[in-house]
Amino acid sequence: MILTCPNCETQYFAHDSTIGEAGRTVKCAACDHSWFVGQGEGLAAAAGRGAHEAYRKRVRDRKARASRMAAMVSWAVAACFLVGILGGAVLMRSRVVEAWPQSASAFSALGLKVNRFGVEFASEDAERFLDGTLPVLEISGEVRNFTKRPRRAPLVEVRLLDDGGVHIATYYAQVAQGEIAAGETAGFSKRIENPPFEAFQLELGLVDEGEAGLESEQANVTPDLGGNP
Repeated sequence: MILTCPNCETQYFAHDSTIGEAGRTVKCAACDHSWFVGQGEGLAAAAGRGAHEAYRKRVRDRKARASRMAAMVSWAVAACFLVGILGGAVLMRSRVVEAWPQSASAFSALGLKVNRFGVEFASEDAERFLDGTLPVLEISGEVRNFTKRPRRAPLVEVRLLDDGGVHIATYYAQVAQGEIAAGETAGFSKRIENPPFEAFQLELGLVDEGEAGLESEQANVTPDLGGNP
């Protein structure tokens, strides 16, 4: 059987025959405490202690699970909050970029299109023809304000590319109206005389004057719809 000193809780192993049926008084070698041990008492005490330890272990395990659950809930709440912020930023990215232009590169890196101008192309057309003996490329179209407030009209960027998609030249055209009302459209036109012979394709984009690096009066900006430089 296992004997445990009630004073210092030191444990001893003793054969049942040394205790006898009537029991006997034993003395702790660690603290000199003496106590009476009946037959089977050591096993019962050990069993009781085992049950108590099992209960304490269950309590510790339950607290550990509760602590882990609380940590998981905290992380889940933080993650939901972060996802909500990022989701709002993605949905409202045009306004985010309008207020903080440097964020445009971050959205672009994520493969998200950003239109900070609040203006999009409603129609576009390109035509090559001869004006007498002069080759002419004329690009025209309309841009639309898709927001619910007036927007300043950006410049229309015309990029000429060769048949392999390599950039050759860039021109700029002004939109006919300096400010476009909510939901309204405005036209633009660009006449390019004697365009590069190797130009086979073109791309249209929107930029502001700062990005275009233009002075207020520059030869390749068409000031009026349908006008000539």
